[in-house]
Amino acid sequence: MSATDLDTPEETRWTGKFIVTKTRGKWEYVGRTRGVRAAVIVAVDDGHVILVEQYRVPLGRSCLELPAGLVGDETEGEAIADAAARELEEETGYRAARIDPIGEFASSPGMVTETFTLMRASGLTKVSDGGGVDDENIIVHRVPLAEVADFLEIRRAAGTVADVKLLLLLGAGILAGR
Repeated sequence: MSATDLDTPEETRWTGKFIVTKTRGKWEYVGRTRGVRAAVIVAVDDGHVILVEQYRVPLGRSCLELPAGLVGDETEGEAIADAAARELEEETGYRAARIDPIGEFASSPGMVTETFTLMRASGLTKVSDGGGVDDENIIVHRVPLAEVADFLEIRRAAGTVADVKLLLLLGAGILAGR
């Protein structure tokens, strides 16, 4: 980033209900409004990872993802662990006995200010079918950890795109050249 960009004040170009577009120098980027953040949940149950698939309007197709959701979008000051537990149950139908933070990560730092907190859910109990709220129409997948790469290949062949956060599950295989 040039000194000019650093010295240029940030300008808001447009604000919607959930996102805001901004510029600083030659940079254009988006972020969440009202301090809303995101939680992403890694939920492993008896050697299986819980994944969700849902249609994403910006992509124009279904996306395979880790369960996730917004923090503070409905209740200001909501704790990240509370939001993660709520989203996990709404989307997947699983309730976690424990939810622990792994760390904060940037989604796409060249164009989005949003960060997310990766959470680990353990002690899972199936309490409902999941599927999300209202018209989310989420499909829940319980995939053996050893078969994630094959499952992803099958879903891609069907036209589903993979969220970048799935690299967490594929990393060892990619580094080993598989």
